[in-house]
Amino acid sequence: MRRGRWRTAGSALVRVLLVWAASTLTMLALAGILPDFRLQSADGDSVTQIGLTAAWAAGAFGLLSALVWPVLVRALLLVPALVLGLLVFFLNGSLLLIALSLIPAGRSEVAPETAVVVAAVMSAVASATSTALAVRDDEAYRRRLYRLADRRRRRQGRADPAQAGEPPPGVLLLQLDGVGYEELRRACGSGLMPTVAGLLDRSHRVASWRTDWSSQTGASQLGILHGSNFDVPAFRWYEKDTREVMVCNRPTSAAELQRRAVERTGDCGLLTLDGASRGNLFSGGADQLALVLSVSARRGRANRSRAGYFAYFSDPANAVRTAVSFVAEVVREMGQSVRARVRGDRPRVSRGGLYPVIRAFATVVERDVVVAAVIGDMLAGRSAVYADLVAYDEVAHHSGPRGRDTDRVLQRLDRSLALIARVAEHAPRRYRIVLLSDHGQSPGETFLSRYGLTLKDLVRAGCGLPVSRRAGRTRSGAEARAAVLAALHRPVEEDEEAHTGPGSDPVVLASGNLALISFPDIRGRASRARIDRAHPALLATLANHPGVGFLLVDGVVLGRDGRVARLDVPGEAEELLAAFGPGAAGAVRRTDGFPHVADIMVNSAYDPRTGAVHAFEEQIGSHGGLGGEQGHPFLMWPTDLSDPVPAPDPDPEREPTAAAERELVGAEAVHAVLRRWLREADGPQVPLAPTVGGSAADRADPPEGRPAAPVEEPPPADGNSGSLPSAGVPAPDEIR
Repeated sequence: MRRGRWRTAGSALVRVLLVWAASTLTMLALAGILPDFRLQSADGDSVTQIGLTAAWAAGAFGLLSALVWPVLVRALLLVPALVLGLLVFFLNGSLLLIALSLIPAGRSEVAPETAVVVAAVMSAVASATSTALAVRDDEAYRRRLYRLADRRRRRQGRADPAQAGEPPPGVLLLQLDGVGYEELRRACGSGLMPTVAGLLDRSHRVASWRTDWSSQTGASQLGILHGSNFDVPAFRWYEKDTREVMVCNRPTSAAELQRRAVERTGDCGLLTLDGASRGNLFSGGADQLALVLSVSARRGRANRSRAGYFAYFSDPANAVRTAVSFVAEVVREMGQSVRARVRGDRPRVSRGGLYPVIRAFATVVERDVVVAAVIGDMLAGRSAVYADLVAYDEVAHHSGPRGRDTDRVLQRLDRSLALIARVAEHAPRRYRIVLLSDHGQSPGETFLSRYGLTLKDLVRAGCGLPVSRRAGRTRSGAEARAAVLAALHRPVEEDEEAHTGPGSDPVVLASGNLALISFPDIRGRASRARIDRAHPALLATLANHPGVGFLLVDGVVLGRDGRVARLDVPGEAEELLAAFGPGAAGAVRRTDGFPHVADIMVNSAYDPRTGAVHAFEEQIGSHGGLGGEQGHPFLMWPTDLSDPVPAPDPDPEREPTAAAERELVGAEAVHAVLRRWLREADGPQVPLAPTVGGSAADRADPPEGRPAAPVEEPPPADGNSGSLPSAGVPAPDEIR
């Protein structure tokens, strides 16, 4: 054992010396290239003296980075994340200036702006060298991962799995936001995602599932994580009782939706027992939270949703690499946008303003932080982890679901999955990796681009109200925008739609190719007769427009050329909505029963031949309604878990079950499947360390012969349902 320890210490020392040597050579090269950087005194030094000076400076810089950098990042944790990313360069440059000042006899000199460049290059070289050495020495890499896991277990008071026996397997639930079932199959077949393709060849299966009418992250993820997306009719909708607009990616709305789901189900969520929620809209009841939108609405110490940034940016090499990649992604987006304009690509939407920054945040910063958080969760041995990777969804909205831009994003996502899979091999427990998506993407020209006016303009014209001569644009509701606002310490997205004052003008809200029209001056849900009396031309104007597929008004579906179908008459809605695929009538019928369904629900036209829809907001890849691949996400699971949908009865006298009937329908059904998988083989029901008073699983589902634990009283009426941290109590969400 002593010999093994000496070998480990010797290997570590060799790696440190090699990284030091690489940093020294890098500093010498930069001193020869950059005019404002020198490593010799004014009188001149020998080559040996210059080399010793470079070694001194490189060693001092490396030591300062290791000791001072984590303290600086912790002190700057309250600084907005994007600002912190930009400060990385200047902080690194400052550390280099301090390191050079420690060299005796004034043998070095560097301009402050040059110090930023030198520090960035040296951090990147040191990181690359260290990573290369770890990759070449698999045993050293494995030992390092176990050391990290050991430290986390000791800090959290967890039991050593070697002493506690073989722990049950954990589950990684990785959501590839917006990647539809057909898109995943195409990416695997074309070689864009070799990691996912390898899993399917060796150990996994994949199937499609159908979303609800509201095919967007808010509804799907709420149903998946909390078991209920009841009364979520769209991405944004107007509630007459409060005269407020609910928006799924607004933190205050997300917190309220989570509270309602918990109240309806009586359960805090899928991740209640030893779970972690990373980069999601909702917490899922997890204790470990990072970049969770529903928690970012809280102010003060109770809001720790940004603590995941500290865990990542505390490593200066990570910080520099992400900052450089961030800038490169901004430049890449600008170049791709210019090329699309030069080629005359159609359809096309505006990609200027802040969009390049928002895209870079989603595809670089949020991806890197979430992946690092998931790796930390695995090394800590957590039982269940749910993480959302939003990169593809953000790019597909503006570049289209299929093309060179999205193909590159899928390739980078696959590399992230490969990294997670490699680290899972060294985790203190075995992990089952489940991949899934919350919706797909349907292509198509926007309603504004195709017809020259917005739906709001069409509604106002149908109501006899004045219409602006200049068509306005509807802001895209992509999830990454809210993540950027939260990172900038602006968690509440205030706009003109947040509150509506009294008046008779209709409220028109877009959610992809689904739109909602509400009349604030009509109490409760407006009937068809009431709307016809107030606005005789409105319903006919909308239903007969070529960009509109159908309307839902008070239990009645209205189509083109006067076609009408009542939802309470069997078969009528199924016939009218047949072009939108199987299950369309059932999805519309369910939404019709929501308390906050709009007075008029508008679904855009859909072309079954091309799969195209018309988004009512500025997106050429959209989701939110019915029509095309947007309603067909995927679920991919290891074969040692049970099938999501049981096989049909083999009785030969029974009629064969249609494939569509065996497809999972709705996010709530996916939640039930994931819960079943968490229970199978006593998997994630048992944390690595016992909890006081028995495990949460025993309290929720006691073993035979053991009385159930007393049910806790409902939480006090202070707005805390138990799914979010109590006010004034920080959530234990740091993943250092």
